Amino acid sequence: MKRLRYTRHVDSGSAAEAYTRSEIRRILGINENSLRSWERMGLAQVKASYTFADLISLKTLQSLRENRIPARKIRDALHQLRLRLANVTRPLDELKIVSDGRRIAVELPGERMEALTGQMLFDFDAKTLRSGAALEFRKDEPEPTAGEDSSESWFQYALEMERCGAATNEIIDVYRKVVDCNPEAAGAWVNMGTLHYRQHLLPMAERCYKEALQAYPEYALAYFNLGNVCEETGRLDEAVQHYHSALRFQPDYGDAHYNLALVQERRNRFAEAIKHWQAYIDFDSSSPWSEIARRKRERLLRVAARKDHPVGGSLRKPIRGASE
Repeated sequence: MKRLRYTRHVDSGSAAEAYTRSEIRRILGINENSLRSWERMGLAQVKASYTFADLISLKTLQSLRENRIPARKIRDALHQLRLRLANVTRPLDELKIVSDGRRIAVELPGERMEALTGQMLFDFDAKTLRSGAALEFRKDEPEPTAGEDSSESWFQYALEMERCGAATNEIIDVYRKVVDCNPEAAGAWVNMGTLHYRQHLLPMAERCYKEALQAYPEYALAYFNLGNVCEETGRLDEAVQHYHSALRFQPDYGDAHYNLALVQERRNRFAEAIKHWQAYIDFDSSSPWSEIARRKRERLLRVAARKDHPVGGSLRKPIRGASE
């Protein structure tokens, strides 16, 4: 197999360039669930802190995911690039990668190569890829017209704006039109809340999630997101209540168990934390996050075994697959 020599690596050895998970999320405009899903799919490594090179990788990954490139296709493309390009071990931060939503290509000095096949691209193909990578929402697209389905039409319009990378405030304005047409549009309230959350406008996000629950009181995702807001603002008791509600309406909600375990550790409710770590492992037995859950569970069990450390409550083994 032909191996090309090329690297555009960003050296980031300075300790001052370390970022926390929270800082990474804010820079990228994503929440913890999005970052965790990339890690589960094997597109990003599970880390507690990040370098500038990691940030470049995640920005590239974010661009590919926004272009709706499937996770498996991204993994295969990165594997092929490591095979074909000598000295390249981290393609996402060492190379300039672009996509049109269908293909993944890498820009090399004086030429462009399709990542999966290794084929060189003609100028026409390369221009198509560049334009796809920089896709913008067309403001001349016709807006939905008034009618019985105007709420749904505006909702689909907002989703298209998100897909094409329109400005966040413009997307929020469209979701507002959705709920103006139909205040019971719980999905629009949740999406609007998440956009506010990404801007770290937590009170506005919380209001949107509560509006979603007014419209649809059994909306597990709205409870889960509301729990995230409460956790981030230090209201741990409320966060626990909302995560429990998410599990009540969606018993297989693994992420709710994960977050509950973390919150219960912070509250020194170790028996509860152990129970939710085990429940998470039952739902997710093979990802890097399950390894973290196992380590945390084992550590808490060792703490609980120490007679000089009060943990409170009995430490019964959770029933496999049980939920709150």
